[in-house]
Amino acid sequence: MPCPTKLPDALVALMPQMASLARHLTGNRDQAQDLCQEVLLKLWTRLQEDHDIEDLRAYAMTALRNQYRQWLRDQVPGAELNEVDEPTAPDVFATLAVHELEVAITKLPDPQAQLMQLVASGETSPLSLAKITGLPLGTVMSRLARARAKLRIKVGLGTNAPTADLL
Repeated sequence: MPCPTKLPDALVALMPQMASLARHLTGNRDQAQDLCQEVLLKLWTRLQEDHDIEDLRAYAMTALRNQYRQWLRDQVPGAELNEVDEPTAPDVFATLAVHELEVAITKLPDPQAQLMQLVASGETSPLSLAKITGLPLGTVMSRLARARAKLRIKVGLGTNAPTADLL
């Protein structure tokens, strides 16, 4: 008998896209992971309650953005800071790395740069990219693979580095 708590494959497939969007929104891996877990739990609960969700991807991404906005609203402005909460300097190295990646993307051939700019803006589904650009899915996939390989070299990552290290 299957485990009743196993996530549906559709949710599992959305997790990388959700994580990417959450990192983009929060700018913090730990906070992004917490945000994703909260939204996945809510989605799982809704699916268990037999709510009909027509477009799970769109619903999940909207829920993620809404959850993030709610988190921002819940922040208390002007709350007294204690020693642990004191502001810290921005991560200069991360900022420089993002800038280096943006520059490297602009130096790619135009068709690859166009796709990578869409990916950097949060659109990570090759199928969606194919619809946006009007290109065949296979063309999108091969251009993305070539672009990522070139970017790994340009930003000094190893050839086997995960693509999550790029964006």
